[in-house]
Amino acid sequence: MTRLNELRDNPGANKLRTRIGRGIGSGKGKTGGRGGKGQTARSGVAINGFEGGQMPLHMRTPKRGFNPYNPGKWNAIRIDRIQAYIDSGKLDAKKVIDAEALVTAGVIRRIKDGVRLIGSEGFSAKKVSFKVDYATKGALAAIEAAGGKVDMPKSTAEDAKAE
Repeated sequence: MTRLNELRDNPGANKLRTRIGRGIGSGKGKTGGRGGKGQTARSGVAINGFEGGQMPLHMRTPKRGFNPYNPGKWNAIRIDRIQAYIDSGKLDAKKVIDAEALVTAGVIRRIKDGVRLIGSEGFSAKKVSFKVDYATKGALAAIEAAGGKVDMPKSTAEDAKAE
């Protein structure tokens, strides 16, 4: 049995850090691993993305379209996944399926900026009513073909039908 005063770390468990700039015998003396002179040998260097006067990569790559500063974070849910939750009994098809119902059933973890229904196959539940923020054209067609209905805010409903 080992005694408390005999406890030791395994060999190699603790490695001392390299002390740079402590003489040429250390192997990391003089320049301390920074090479010769110049900007990178000094402290306070910030040259990320600088390519020595050549046009940097982030400026050479083409940029297209409009990238909003505050894009929405949506919960995109496939309708065949909702069908699986209805079949397992976790979602009640008789009630309106909205974001709160999806969270309590465990389909989504949290409500972000809203719920989007996507997909066009694998939905067969009869007369299911949804209250979501957006649905793709294929998802709308599949739900309405099964006899269900999707309630969306006015502007997004027109956008989805126009797609």
